[in-house]
This record gives sequence, structure tokens and C-alpha cells, in this order.
Amino acid sequence: MDSLCLDQLYFAPPSTFNDPMDCQPTVATDSNRQELRATLDELIKRRVKSESLASLKKAKLDGEKAHNHSNELARDTAARALANIAYNATDPEYENYNMSVEEVECNILTSNIQSELLKQYDKGVCCFSSVPDCSLLWSHYGDQHRGLCIGYSLDRTPKPLLHKVNYDDNRTLYTSLISRAMLQNDTMAKKELDENVLLRKASPWKYESEWRLFDNVGLNDSPLAMVDITFGLRCPSSIIHIVIKALENRASNINFYLMRQVRGSYTLSRVEVEPNEYRIAYPKVARSGIEIFGSVKQSIP
Repeated sequence: MDSLCLDQLYFAPPSTFNDPMDCQPTVATDSNRQELRATLDELIKRRVKSESLASLKKAKLDGEKAHNHSNELARDTAARALANIAYNATDPEYENYNMSVEEVECNILTSNIQSELLKQYDKGVCCFSSVPDCSLLWSHYGDQHRGLCIGYSLDRTPKPLLHKVNYDDNRTLYTSLISRAMLQNDTMAKKELDENVLLRKASPWKYESEWRLFDNVGLNDSPLAMVDITFGLRCPSSIIHIVIKALENRASNINFYLMRQVRGSYTLSRVEVEPNEYRIAYPKVARSGIEIFGSVKQSIP
């Protein structure tokens, strides 16, 4: 109701998604040790600097000294992390795996790059579908057809940028791409990296026909234009009344629909609703028979 009344969208952290592999690529190395060290060094410095500046800003400390302190802290943290990895790679226990010290260090560096990379993607995600009549979507996301579906258009200024999800069973993300995006500031590599982390899902989810918006985690003002509300097969009429009533000041810009079963098939169709039917019917007041008809006079035999 907050989203409807305040025209907001909820942007969820990917960690709360029902698919635990969503936005969780597997990083594999195709880089040498020097490049891996440089990539991890840059990732750690970016994270620590950002966290440090945010903490100092909360303490109302800003300016050149704050930035210098954050940069120094970031460099020290990254240097210690790389030194620890190099030291741990010499652990004699790794000799049982028939791996050289360099191979062990590369594996540890790759694992840490994956962990650091995902920390950089702390964006909130709002998910949409281009198929409002999909029965599976209503079952999975519409409270088993008891909920509603909000329809949006891109008719705003500036025009919002929605991103189409790519359905691909390959979760692998190579360190060379991360390196080009982080160390060389390659614009195309950065775009490809964003898509691989935030817009890639397994092929069984293809039925969702998903599109995504990104913003800070939580409720944010909607950059989209709300155009219609569709109520599920099992949506209670009282909920329909409440939603229509809440949006009556915007009724001229919003159409209302009910989902209906298509007889003889498993498909769904939308039927337009006349809002006044629900405005007039509710709210109802419960009254007893005496309140309606008056007291009953005792009959004379």
C-alpha cells in the first residue's frame, strides 16, 4: 500500500531473492599472479575507502584530511591482505594437493576477488515481468493469485532505463574481465561485468521474462509511470475496494483489471473493472434484523 499511495518501488538486496544463485557469479581465473594481486588490491582499496568515507561523513568529518585518511587506510588494508595471502600460500599442508606455492596463491587470490567483487554490488534490485497473465508468476509472486499486479510504462521524463535479464546456465565470470573493468577503466568491460553479475539467471527462470531497475536498497520514488492494476483470481473484493479507493484521485490515469480463467484451458485473461462497482458496494455496515426492520410485535392469538 505504501508503494501504491506514495508511488514508490521497493528495491530488494539480492541476498533476499528466492534464487540463492541470483547475482552470485562464480569467479574463475584466466590471469597471472601479478594481475590477480593488482585486481584484488584495487577491489579492497575501493571498498575500504568507500566504507571509511561513509563513516567519517556520519561523524561530520569531511574534506581533504578525511580523503587522505581513507586513502591511507585503504592502502594499508589491501597491503596486509595481500601479504597474508602470500604467507598462507606457503602452508606445508598444500603440498598434499601437488600444487606449487604460486598455484595456491592464485587460488586464494581468486577466491578473495570473488568475495570482494560481490561486496561492490550492494545495489537494490526491483524486478518486473513483461507477461502479466502468466499463471506461474501469479502463483509464485502474487500470493497464490490472491494478490495484485501493478503495471507500469516508461512514459516519464527522463525515460527510465530498464535492463533485460539474460537467461544463461553459465555462472562463470573470468578475472581478466574484472581486471579490465577495475584496473583499466574499460567502459565496455564495466558494462559486461555489470550484466554478468546483476542480469544473468539460470534458464529455468526464463518464463518470468524479467526486467530490472537498480537503486539504493529500500523504498524509493518510482521513475516509472503507473498505468494499471490487475487483481488476481482469488483477490478478495475488500482488497479491490481498498486499492481502488486509495487511488481514486489518480483514477483517470489508471485502469483496473481482474484476472479471469479462460474456459476449457489453463490460460488467463484480463477483464476491465468498473471502479464504481466497488466504490458503491463498500464499506458495508453489519446490522441485525431488528435494526433493519424494527422490533417484532407480539402476535395476538
